[in-house]
Amino acid sequence: MTYLLKLHPEITIKSRSVRQHMTRCLASNVRNILRQLDEGVRVKGGWDALLVSLPEALSPGRVQEMEETLTRIPGIHEVLATEAVPCTSLTEAAAWIVPHWKAAIAGRRFRVRAKRRGDHDFSSMDLERHLGSALLAAEPSARVDLKNPEVVVSVELTHKRLQLIRSRRPGLGGYPLGVQGQALALVSGGFDSPVAAWRMLRRGIKTHYLFFNLGGPAHESGVREVTHHLWQRYSASHNVDFTSVPFEGVVTEILRSIPDGLMGVVLKRMMVRAASRVATRSGIPVLVTGDAIAQVSSQTLSNLALIDAASKLPILRPLVTEDKQEIIDTARRIDTARFAEQMPEYCGVISRRPHTRAPTDKVLAAEADFDFTVLDAAVDAATVTRANRLLEGWPQPGEVTVVDSPATLAEMPAVSVIDIRPPEEREAAPLVISEVPCLAIPFYELQGQAETLPGGREYLLYCDQGVMSHMQALHLKDRGMSHFGVLRSAS
Repeated sequence: MTYLLKLHPEITIKSRSVRQHMTRCLASNVRNILRQLDEGVRVKGGWDALLVSLPEALSPGRVQEMEETLTRIPGIHEVLATEAVPCTSLTEAAAWIVPHWKAAIAGRRFRVRAKRRGDHDFSSMDLERHLGSALLAAEPSARVDLKNPEVVVSVELTHKRLQLIRSRRPGLGGYPLGVQGQALALVSGGFDSPVAAWRMLRRGIKTHYLFFNLGGPAHESGVREVTHHLWQRYSASHNVDFTSVPFEGVVTEILRSIPDGLMGVVLKRMMVRAASRVATRSGIPVLVTGDAIAQVSSQTLSNLALIDAASKLPILRPLVTEDKQEIIDTARRIDTARFAEQMPEYCGVISRRPHTRAPTDKVLAAEADFDFTVLDAAVDAATVTRANRLLEGWPQPGEVTVVDSPATLAEMPAVSVIDIRPPEEREAAPLVISEVPCLAIPFYELQGQAETLPGGREYLLYCDQGVMSHMQALHLKDRGMSHFGVLRSAS
């Protein structure tokens, strides 16, 4: 089986030297990816298309896998499954072409576009005219339209071999991966950031990944899965880095020192500060985020400008004008939505009254009280994993006890409930559960106090949505404290 890989149109309009460079890069990328599936694959470059030859002994399932893989490689406009057959005359060409294209042109406008190389006693125009006449005779409901055809019958004749096109599949388009440099994408595992990273990959940018861990191993496990999927499916020609920065300490310091309404913006500013340092250390010139205008309070134009000011590197936002539904639709198309739908929203800090236009002077004044040694420690503790090893040896998140309502607490002999909400939330809606000891420990202090709590008891963590409590319980279990669970509802 052979395939013709048509170049993305934006490649074909480049200068000769740039086009040749991009074509060579695309051929190398295709070769790198397909040879991971079978060493016998052959890739040959060309001016208009690449020719891929698969080993004859491949199973139908492996052939289908390779064909689908080709449709996901950046830089390919169209994947044509072809078959080379002997052809020495116009009559032979028509005998091969007419049965294959007759049904496709029925009732439609068509034209024949022929490319011919070699020594023949007829021209390319002769070949187009002969095939057009033969097709019209076989399918009278069709008609020729040279300017605006609905169907283009593509024919390639090289010496005495005619390339028959058996099927066409759209490619990913864009530019070959690596020809437009590198970027560092901030990923969280939701809908937005994987789509933003995918858009960069499609434009030929070698994209590395940076993750700020706000939720312990359970959070990182989910993000590793979606990142590995994105890398393997769309950019496996290049191995890249996944950097994980433990950010729980930074969140704790924000909750300690930053006023409520500024927390979200300051958290993002701390993230881009850290990201700038990680990228600079690796020689990466730009950052990428999944921000979209006005999607949340930290993504107003005013707040985005404030966040940009904290970064030493440019920040690219491929989704900045997209609607949320457009982003979700793209996530489903590239198959990252299923990860986002299972990922809890680890917000880190949630302001009750966030500023949509945070005053610069107040942000700077608040950050003056922030202990930046905590941020330094987080960056210094970052770990780096190559993309092809993201799932190796990484433990799957465990399970913790979950109690749906206080009504079942009477069946537990020694249990206490810990309200982990911030003080202002506890004051606004106090937690009252009869006959069960209730403790008040904000979630940002729980990790430090957990080991000092009396033993011989079960502790159930409570917060309004149940996300932060579940995250904290999993984190404590990872530290060997399995007597912490979750109270899902207070009523």
